[in-house]
Amino acid sequence: MTSTRTDEIRDLLLGTWELVTWQSIGEDGAISYPLGEDVTGQLMYDAQGNRMSAQLVALNQPRFESDDWRAATPAEMVAAWPRYFGYFGTFSIDTEAAVVIHHIESGWFPNLVGTEQERHYRFGDGELILDAETTWGRVRIVWRRPSGTAR
Repeated sequence: MTSTRTDEIRDLLLGTWELVTWQSIGEDGAISYPLGEDVTGQLMYDAQGNRMSAQLVALNQPRFESDDWRAATPAEMVAAWPRYFGYFGTFSIDTEAAVVIHHIESGWFPNLVGTEQERHYRFGDGELILDAETTWGRVRIVWRRPSGTAR
């Protein structure tokens, strides 16, 4: 595809998105929710420098005893860790494959650092749908523009 098509897709991606749902789809078609069904999150694609960030978190997490995160107990840490997923880096687009590639610089899960995470994109009904094949199965993450967002 031409760079014009890449620019069109890039323009559609740019800005802030809010999480609608994150699903894991089993080989048998069964759907599960890695963070549960009650989630929130934010995905950002920045026009300056091709930067991106993804943050996904379960809602209604129990509060820690202390407001100082460094004073968290091992039990609090163990409970919180699987209820968050996030990373940041840069991104590029392959319009031939309809893929946005997240080039991970750092994040919550250290094994993602230095990897390229391919997300098959499609747009529909004001949503951005990202599908991916991961080491633990197929996932679908649906995003929409936050209320009041012009894009």
